[in-house]
Amino acid sequence: MIEFIKAIILGIIEGITEWLPVSSTGHLILFDSFWPMNMSHEFTEMFNVVIQLGAIMAVVVIYFWDLWPFHKKGDNKGNFIVSRTDSSKIVLWCKILISVLPAIVIGVPFDDWLDEHLYNAVVVAIMLIVYGVLFIIIENRNKNRKFRVSSIADIRFTDALLIGIFQCLAMIPGTSRSGATIIGGILIGLSRAVAAEYTFYLAIPTMFGASLLKILKFGFDFSTMEVAVLLIGCIVAFIVSIITIKFFMSFIRKHDFKVFGAYRIVLGAIVLCLALAGMLEV
Repeated sequence: MIEFIKAIILGIIEGITEWLPVSSTGHLILFDSFWPMNMSHEFTEMFNVVIQLGAIMAVVVIYFWDLWPFHKKGDNKGNFIVSRTDSSKIVLWCKILISVLPAIVIGVPFDDWLDEHLYNAVVVAIMLIVYGVLFIIIENRNKNRKFRVSSIADIRFTDALLIGIFQCLAMIPGTSRSGATIIGGILIGLSRAVAAEYTFYLAIPTMFGASLLKILKFGFDFSTMEVAVLLIGCIVAFIVSIITIKFFMSFIRKHDFKVFGAYRIVLGAIVLCLALAGMLEV
């Protein structure tokens, strides 16, 4: 029962932090430092990535018709037939796939090394602070800036590649995948809303791929307990993500990201102090 409670809490943490630019992986690592799961280290590492599938499904549900390129239309007799393919959405998926390429080229070869050397509280704390400061600096710089890209359709293929390169920065825990891609998007001229929405789209193939990689490394020999814990975490993450995504998109249409920058700095400083005081595993 205790492990189920932990899975619920982790699902809530994932559902909130996956979409806010505050680092979901960082928060999961920090939670594990305070209250670790009574499961194998290998399962915990896999769980912290695969739980993101629940969050990703929320994007699929919310934005399905914005991403699905095939449409049906009724004929005069009321029968539905496939009428056309939306070429603009095919182009969008091509851009998304281009954005994924840097993560494949860089992420797959270094996955084990990153797990071994960077997944700890000190690294998370430092990256929380660094990107918190960057958010505040960038927002101050862009206060009166007119953005070049104000809609998803205006994103260029070169923009997609650059955003994909920025996404690679999130391989360091504590960075935040959404934070890195949003910062990258804003720097190259995307509005906050467009950068955030494209980040959500990009999460679908990126996190599906990362989850598949972790599952293959872990193997498919799950115990009943492990399956139950993983399912609970994913379901909770899905439900919370639905709420978080809708809130976040409404929030950034009226506000900037400086509040998230301040949160990152405060949390990072607290974690760093606890780690240096020996109260967290480093």
